Amino acid sequence: MSKSALSKDSIPFLPRGVKVKVDTVRERTVLLAPERTLALDGTGISIMELIDGENTLDQIVGILAQKYDAPKQTIGNDVVAFTRDLINRGYLEIKGG
Repeated sequence: MSKSALSKDSIPFLPRGVKVKVDTVRERTVLLAPERTLALDGTGISIMELIDGENTLDQIVGILAQKYDAPKQTIGNDVVAFTRDLINRGYLEIKGG
């Protein structure tokens, strides 16, 4: 599947060798991949908490829209942009959709 081909039914997941870790020394949450690290902000952490290899993008958007009492369209745009960026950087992969 193309790296940019995302749909509401796409299921993002962490590929082998990538994990979310809390860096207690620097007091931040990061994505760890072989030989690289990416610090996550609050929005990124909220999204990553829902990326479990089972939730679709649509489900993630719905949960976050309800949690933050925000329009699905706004949340959806942010989730898709974040997911696409991480896919392009090799931190996420997608299945389905």
